[in-house]
Amino acid sequence: MSLLVECPSCKYRNSTKAKLCRKCDYRIGKASSKCYWIDYRANGKRRRERIGTSKRASEHRLREVLSAITEGRHITQNKNAQVTLRQLRDWYYELTEVMQKRSYPDIKTCINNVINKLGEDILVSELELSMVENYRKYRLIETTRLKRPVKPSTINRDVANFRAMLNKAVDYKIIDSNPIGRIKQLEENNVRKRVLSTVEFERLYECCPASIKGPVLIAFYLPMRRAEILNMQWEEIDFVHEFLRLGRDRTKNKEGRVIPLHPRIKEYLQGLPRPIHGGYVFELRKWKRKAYLKAVKEAGLGDFTFHDLRHCAINNLRLAGNDHFLIKQMSGHKTDSAFRRYNLVTEEEISRVKWYEEEKNVDTYMDTNSTIKD
Repeated sequence: MSLLVECPSCKYRNSTKAKLCRKCDYRIGKASSKCYWIDYRANGKRRRERIGTSKRASEHRLREVLSAITEGRHITQNKNAQVTLRQLRDWYYELTEVMQKRSYPDIKTCINNVINKLGEDILVSELELSMVENYRKYRLIETTRLKRPVKPSTINRDVANFRAMLNKAVDYKIIDSNPIGRIKQLEENNVRKRVLSTVEFERLYECCPASIKGPVLIAFYLPMRRAEILNMQWEEIDFVHEFLRLGRDRTKNKEGRVIPLHPRIKEYLQGLPRPIHGGYVFELRKWKRKAYLKAVKEAGLGDFTFHDLRHCAINNLRLAGNDHFLIKQMSGHKTDSAFRRYNLVTEEEISRVKWYEEEKNVDTYMDTNSTIKD
């Protein structure tokens, strides 16, 4: 039983102690990339398994085989050493449960980001935590198209989707184990601390072109996500009871919810032309990001994203004195931790704190010498 290294030139398998290939004299010791094999005998037959470029994974597999032979157990097949990341990705993208997700395009983008950096042809058995850590370091020094640094949350999302693919492959017994299952997420600090006053919003609204005025107006007053707004349909609007009713297929958390219409939103929607057969409220099917950023710049608001308008809506509902659970239901948040990120307490609010004051003419003297009778 031994560990072998494959010659990159002639593919001959040599001992790991060899500096030169026994067949072609290639300098194996100086090769930048080496492929390892394990060689053993089981049930009277000689077997060889290709493990990959990770020496650590090869040594681990060798110990597994040695332990199985010693204890007389059946030697299980090493599935991780037979599947490449390309094959795993192609299989995962064809899963019905993955394809049906609303975030399917984003899932593909995240996984492709990781695999394109790690390499499509590496085996799952070659994956190590250090490789994912190097990917994260690489992404942290990258910049986006807007010349901004990549956020830790973006990197966490990439790695989380990649890890989910590996976990799903374990569930389907495509591979034996997830080599990066223990990886921890990067610390995030994505809390946005910017909300608009009414004056600032009106300035932004005036700077917006007609094509995006409606979505911007709704986002400021109703705690809705961008996709929910752009895909609004007339059938979802109840003008009689002043509600917007979203089905479970229209929300991020797959739970339907009812959102009351703000008077300004109701007036705006009633003023729009409504087709006889209903359909989408807005013709805009894809968000005009450049047009929005241009309006933000003209309004002098600095770094203010469309999603920040949702923060404004939720914060304004809180300031109006609405119940915590009511706002949470309207916004579609499942957890308190996510909900808290949208509630921004300003210094102005803190300055208006109310202090407890003892009522006047109330006797607070306590006679410590008196005895208590049973």
